[in-house]
Amino acid sequence: MSHLLREHAPITEQGWRLLDEEARERLTAALAARKLVDFSGPHGWGYSATNLGRSEELSDAPGDGVAATQRRVLGLVELRAHFSISRVQLDDAERGASDVDLGTLDTAARRIAISENAAVFHGLGAAGIRGIAEASTHDQINLGEDCEVYPRHVAKSVDALRGAGIDGPYGLALGPEGHTHVLETAEHGGYPLMQHLHEILGGPILWAPGVDGGVVVSLRGGDFLFESGQDLSIGYEAHDADAVQLYLEESFSFRVATPEAAVPLPA
Repeated sequence: MSHLLREHAPITEQGWRLLDEEARERLTAALAARKLVDFSGPHGWGYSATNLGRSEELSDAPGDGVAATQRRVLGLVELRAHFSISRVQLDDAERGASDVDLGTLDTAARRIAISENAAVFHGLGAAGIRGIAEASTHDQINLGEDCEVYPRHVAKSVDALRGAGIDGPYGLALGPEGHTHVLETAEHGGYPLMQHLHEILGGPILWAPGVDGGVVVSLRGGDFLFESGQDLSIGYEAHDADAVQLYLEESFSFRVATPEAAVPLPA
């Protein structure tokens, strides 16, 4: 029996398929961090910690003439976003309805994606996670509100990375507001701003809810390490005559191996 307890929910195979497909569609678009970092896993719900490859000496010796050290690990953090689905909507789906209201699932998916992106880019101190932006050793470059100067800021970031010996291609994670501005803007002469930024970076420009401003990162590999225990899944919690209480859940750790490999662009 899985810890997700899906077999106890009053949901048919067709209903679970509908929910899983909806969650996958919403999460794929919003999980920007995974597209820019090294993803390892999923290693399973029982996977609890990431090996840091380091140890520290214990102050209390276990015996005369014996020294002791303890391995250091980074415990995985578990994220859970709750939501409920009306049983009427589930019944309608079984009848073949094509306009089933899954708004609560969409909201939960957005919330957990924002939380994951924020942890990767801005950290989650309580879980021992340092984010890419806060770990960066480069000076911040304020993104500002005038998106026509974004190419200048991005080019300066790429130059800083190259100057530190960090190869490309490079990617850019942009918060929703900045990403919308880029999509809507053509530079003087009508040249699309998005295309200009692509040419500077050599890599993708991603819509990244949960990111403050933007972050330019190297995509050469080995610099940013995301380790997944359980990948995002829907679990069952309880139900009554009106609704089924469910949740989206994941476990992961994140480490910045090369702080020099990113430049933060705060809003």
